[in-house]
Amino acid sequence: MNRSSVLRAALAAGLLLAGLSAPTPALAATTATAAPVRAADGAYVVRETTVGPRLVDLTIQSPALGTTANVRLLTPDGWEQRRRGDRWPVLYLLHGCCDSYLSWTRSTDVASIPELRDVLVVMPEAGAAGWYSDWWNAGRGGTPAWETFHLREVRQLTERGYGAGPKRAVAGLSMGGFGALSYAARNPGMFRAAASFSGVLHPLRDASFWLPFFGRTGLDPYDLWGDPVAQRRIWAAHDPYHLAKRLRHTALFVASGDGTAGGPFDQPGATDSLEALIYQENLDVVDRLRDVGVSVETDFYGPGTHSWPYWQRELHRALPMLLDALRTGRGAAVHSAER
Repeated sequence: MNRSSVLRAALAAGLLLAGLSAPTPALAATTATAAPVRAADGAYVVRETTVGPRLVDLTIQSPALGTTANVRLLTPDGWEQRRRGDRWPVLYLLHGCCDSYLSWTRSTDVASIPELRDVLVVMPEAGAAGWYSDWWNAGRGGTPAWETFHLREVRQLTERGYGAGPKRAVAGLSMGGFGALSYAARNPGMFRAAASFSGVLHPLRDASFWLPFFGRTGLDPYDLWGDPVAQRRIWAAHDPYHLAKRLRHTALFVASGDGTAGGPFDQPGATDSLEALIYQENLDVVDRLRDVGVSVETDFYGPGTHSWPYWQRELHRALPMLLDALRTGRGAAVHSAER
């Protein structure tokens, strides 16, 4: 696929994914003074906004992005009365393509799950199509640097000012499912557990299909990881299939439908070619993980489309594993140093 074809396809691909979720409603909010904390690179919280019970949005001035970006916190019981030194285990929830940091609280019941009342849930902005990566930009680097934003800036700010502790798990859907496993593999020991729901887990397998999605926000899609042939090494360095051995110390959960008709949350006869492609990627990655001796819990639930009712259900199914890893540390024997 040549570059002009990719750029033309990007618009169509973006319109396809944009239809996956409903418009975000406006939220009533109260703004408070931000805590004077900074990340090592100078990132800082511009403002805190209380948007609902246990829900606080942080607006962060980010050198990694060259602009501001938002993070939603679902806070644990007692968080508002926290004292210096109070820490909670952290669950990062990553959103999908063409969506935002609002999506998890907009489209699921995450804010009312009783098991999360003693966990700090961090839901960061990742760009409509940021792909949880520091963009290559033809070898120049620079912005947007989403991995740096999430794993250095957001992590350091939440640890230094908002009660985040060193026990971490990560989960995400679609593009965010890719982010969860890629982040865990690229940063061994940072996350005790990782879960993917309909995740894009082997983008190099279907590179010509995914390239248009990388250009969703008008950027050159080749600026993400380069050309999948000429820069195959860069693609592989982000692809969970090629990073499977690096997940040995992480508890894993992988779920996907197969895109066929008959799913419990779909209209009769509804099929989904996107979910079908993702299902094949997930099968390949699970086979690869097991081939290299990595344990993984799976839920390949058969008929089902690429849609929120399945992702909410899979969050509930993955939570016991995620929370057990946060409590016991099982699967996280590698120490993660301050980054």
